[in-house]
Amino acid sequence: MKKLVVVGQGYVGLPLALEAVSAGYDVIGYDVDVRRVKRLATADSYVEDISDGRLGEALASGHYRPTYDEADCSGYDVAVITVPTPLKDGTPDLSFVEAASRSLGARLERGACVILESTTYPGTTEELVRPILEESSGLLAGRDFHLGYSPERIDPGNSRYTLLNTPKVVSGIDAASLAAVSEFYGSIVERTVPVSGTREAEMVKLMENTFRHVNIALVNELAMFAADLGIDIWEALDAASTKPFGFMRFNPGPGVGGHCLPVDPSYLAWDVKRRVGTAFRFVELANDVNDHMPEYVVRRLTLALNQLGQSVNGRRILLIGLAYKPNTSDARESPALVVAERLLALGAKVRAVEPYVDADWLELPIALVELTAREVEAADAVVILTDHSNLDYDLITSHARYVLDTRHRISGRSVEHL
Repeated sequence: MKKLVVVGQGYVGLPLALEAVSAGYDVIGYDVDVRRVKRLATADSYVEDISDGRLGEALASGHYRPTYDEADCSGYDVAVITVPTPLKDGTPDLSFVEAASRSLGARLERGACVILESTTYPGTTEELVRPILEESSGLLAGRDFHLGYSPERIDPGNSRYTLLNTPKVVSGIDAASLAAVSEFYGSIVERTVPVSGTREAEMVKLMENTFRHVNIALVNELAMFAADLGIDIWEALDAASTKPFGFMRFNPGPGVGGHCLPVDPSYLAWDVKRRVGTAFRFVELANDVNDHMPEYVVRRLTLALNQLGQSVNGRRILLIGLAYKPNTSDARESPALVVAERLLALGAKVRAVEPYVDADWLELPIALVELTAREVEAADAVVILTDHSNLDYDLITSHARYVLDTRHRISGRSVEHL
């Protein structure tokens, strides 16, 4: 049985680790977060796509072992790096990738295969990961071990398209590496899509998310102008969506969140500026529009309260949803948190209904409450930011004095849409 090490046990690494167990691998799930590892060891999953029961089965099989001890990573046949790649002051922070590469390089043996999945700029696999692995191991990529890149395509909370049935783009630094990477993923997913090199594969992820980022920015700006012009943007979107060609629907909202959209396009813009010396204007414009959407939401709420003879200061505001997308606990870069922060700064008394995000994760003084008629009636305003499907929206419609619905989830006399 081949040994697989998955470095990083988050929304990307944990599903991969468990699918690999099902495919017949002996899996080490390595993570530097001790608390996270201890939760996994007790079959306590923090990823919605992985149930406690499924995690427990993998642990009971003896073929999945979560660990924070680097020594457990020795002797691997395949290793996959799925660590975060955040931005730091607008510059890619690859410290986690570097640390993972050093750890794996120190334990790299001839014939093994190392794959980077973390989203990054084109050239990272060859220019950063390869030298670290070679220096740490004394081995040469291509001659002594295989190296490749495969962009992660996990969509948290998406039950229709999962790791198994979403085509997996694969690449290698040479033909033998591509074959090794393809063989590994081919044993787990339904379909692999080989590309000619790691730079092309690295570009794939950035292209996918830049496409979404730019189009969301477009519809967000349209929504703001439509409101000023007295046009129902949602009705226009519904009508435009009836066209069977030449139009793809994107919905406006309070901003973009998660690890991908707020970060990935900036990686591409940074790399273009660094290598070509030219600004990626589409990305910069999209960043500007989407980054300011939380402020626009607060401004719309402020104007609505003013029309009711109230100010934001001292008002009790109930936020619906803090995660960046429905039906997930992922609140990374969530625009809802920016809205909450802005409202707190204006003196509002902010409370939130959030069935998924762990209260211990929040760093803002927000009271998490249950969605009840009393809670809704006590609020001066309700703002729907993340429309989780397990909430009673009829209750909000029936009992709220005023609702600003940024997701077009409900309608009514007291409801205003973005």
